[in-house]
Formats: sequence, C-alpha cells, structure tokens
Amino acid sequence: MPKKLIQRYLPDHQKVKEHKHLQIFGSLLHSPGLWHLNRRSISGAFAIGLLIAWVPVPFQMVLSAATAIYFGVNLPIAVGLVWISNPFTMPPLFMFAYWVGASVLNTPPILVEFELSFSWLQNILPLIWKPFLLGCLINGLTSALLGYYGMRTFWIWHVQKQWKQRSVRDQKKSL
Repeated sequence: MPKKLIQRYLPDHQKVKEHKHLQIFGSLLHSPGLWHLNRRSISGAFAIGLLIAWVPVPFQMVLSAATAIYFGVNLPIAVGLVWISNPFTMPPLFMFAYWVGASVLNTPPILVEFELSFSWLQNILPLIWKPFLLGCLINGLTSALLGYYGMRTFWIWHVQKQWKQRSVRDQKKSL
C-alpha cells in the first residue's frame, strides 16, 4: 500500500506533538485519527494542505493543523503541504493567483511585484485585493479538489496493483 511509502517520509508523531507552534492544540494532538494512513485521511490531508497553501496569511501551518484536527485527517501531511507556498514560491504563486482573479473578474491586471513587506501591504494590496483573493480562492479550491481526488485515485490504483501482484505471486506458488 502507499502507506509504507508515505510512512518513510513522515516525521515522528512525538516530534510533531512537541512542535512549538502546535502546542496550542494541547491534548487534541493525541487523537489517533490524526496519525492514520488510510485513503480517507490522506486524501483529506491533501485537500486541506493544498487549500491552506493558497491562503495568504502568516502561520499557515497553524491554520492547516486546526483544520486537520477539526476534520480528523492526517496532521503531518496537511501541515507539510502548506510549505508548497514558502518564501521562495509565494511570489510566483500569488502572481498567478492575481492573474487568475483578474481574468475571472475581467479586469486588466496591474503590473505589480509581490513582496512580503508592510509597505507593500499598505500601498499595493488595496489596489489588487479583489482579484488577488478571488484567484487565491479559485486556485485553493482547484488544488484541494485535484489533490483530494488525485490521492484517492492513486491510492486505489496502488492497492489494485498490489492485489494483482499478490494474485500472480499466489498463482505461481500454487503451481
């Protein structure tokens, strides 16, 4: 199952429980459902992580953790996926979100350079906030749906492949 593949890359439960930003959740982190590796938990974690990655706020990890705890999906995967939007990838991701939002609203895009500064938030964001946030919402929902159904499909495909391999192996043993 993909479970073994995924387990190789997941951090230790104890390390995640002791993470300084996740301490606010206290004993909620001890729920065994947050650590399960099954189709439902992994698919949900992909949806949450990819959705929150497009939310333009600081501390996306905390928001992702809270959402994963609420829905009872795999916590490390949901939290880890928000790092798709990191300080290096944020500018192109947010430029793309702005472009998508401007296209949907049929407004001409303003050439702006994204930067993480208070000055930019004060001066540029008021000019572009509608298309930017709409683009983030559209990209977040699209990514979440693709991640959810993509992971479910991959999981089913992988399990079916293993069943076929096991069947072939068992047939060879019986001969």
